[in-house]
Amino acid sequence: MHPCARCATVQRTCCQRAEILVTDGDIARIRAATSRDDFVELRRPADPAYLEPDPDDPEWHGLTVREGGVRRMLVRRPDGDCGFLGARGCVLDEETRPVVCRLYPYTYDAQRVHDEEPEYCPTSMLLPAGGRMTELLEMSRAKAERWRAQLYAELRADRAARRAAGACGAESAP
Repeated sequence: MHPCARCATVQRTCCQRAEILVTDGDIARIRAATSRDDFVELRRPADPAYLEPDPDDPEWHGLTVREGGVRRMLVRRPDGDCGFLGARGCVLDEETRPVVCRLYPYTYDAQRVHDEEPEYCPTSMLLPAGGRMTELLEMSRAKAERWRAQLYAELRADRAARRAAGACGAESAP
């Protein structure tokens, strides 16, 4: 059984409680794979902490929070689950998933990937003593670093596109 499916037997998974930020690149990849347009929206996060500047990553707030305190995120079902969560996990293949999803369980900032693992994972149920979630998910640090760089490049490109559109008087779309 996939670790995320095992996690779901004891608690809500990250796909059920996280608000997933998406980039223009994420939207294009998902749209190409699904032929859908109904999976993204601009909204205020349920957790106001998502709108607070992060002293450990000063660039994050400016890259992810738009005017009015909204962020571009995947649409969630009424029960809070990600719209792409299926019975066996994410229905999107790895390279189509939003980059922030691919990076899980690594933490990161604009400069690097960190070694910390999420505190909310039931690792004692999923892993032997001293085991790491990244190993269980077969997630290499090199792959995580590639995706971190991709995420920040896409976020910076998104911000530049919004600024250019604003200078032209264009409306920003989700």
